[in-house]
Amino acid sequence: MGALIASRGISGTVSDASNIQQQAAFALRVIGQQLRQAGSLYLNPDPIGGAASDALSPVVFEISATAQGSGNSFNQNDTLSGNASTFTTGFRRYPDTVFMAANATASSAGTDYLARNCVGAPGNGSTDQRIESIFTLDTAKQELKCAGNGTAAQAIARKVAQFDVNYLEQTVEAGTGTTMKYTKGSDMPASDATDRWRRVQGVQVCMVLYGSETIDMPAGSSYTDCEGKSVDMTTLTGERKNRMHLLFRATYQLRSQGLI
Repeated sequence: MGALIASRGISGTVSDASNIQQQAAFALRVIGQQLRQAGSLYLNPDPIGGAASDALSPVVFEISATAQGSGNSFNQNDTLSGNASTFTTGFRRYPDTVFMAANATASSAGTDYLARNCVGAPGNGSTDQRIESIFTLDTAKQELKCAGNGTAAQAIARKVAQFDVNYLEQTVEAGTGTTMKYTKGSDMPASDATDRWRRVQGVQVCMVLYGSETIDMPAGSSYTDCEGKSVDMTTLTGERKNRMHLLFRATYQLRSQGLI
């Protein structure tokens, strides 16, 4: 019986750690898919409405889109916003050429809208010209949620004890050159009146997830959180009491940001 109990405890701990890692990997993959596209633009091969087949037709990047559908719009100044525990990404939506004309629902045969946000919206019937993803920590339910393009928020990770976002800013100063530094989300402005958000080159995401299995917690057990502080695990209460805690951190470079 003693051997069976010990084996059950070890098996449960290993399974708990594996489940935490799988949740974190999924959440960071979803976040990365949206962040790496933030700021990407639509290359319009025929901006003046001439013959698209003409090899000499002008080609330009569309840096803005009109507000349609759920009211979302897009411009290069508004590709990223947020604070310490939430952020919003945006990039230009456009149709792609596909070879399933019978299923195409875009404005012209043979094209379809393939890009989606973190919850699979908007659908092909939408006229939104911006793909938007809003990541937020629900502190009441300890869930990392995502919404966008008028859809309700959905949980992409559960049992999230901490969700912290830092932004990698690039500044150019006369005589000193380019400087790169991390800025806490709480120190970033709510709007882009000073072009701070356009200077963001990368986003660092940190999460602490906890498990479901009750484990023995020896005195002095601790972990280091996203802010580099030591947390005494023996003082935790509620669902987090006597639970495994794991920290995950990832940094993503933005695609089209910079001092432009």
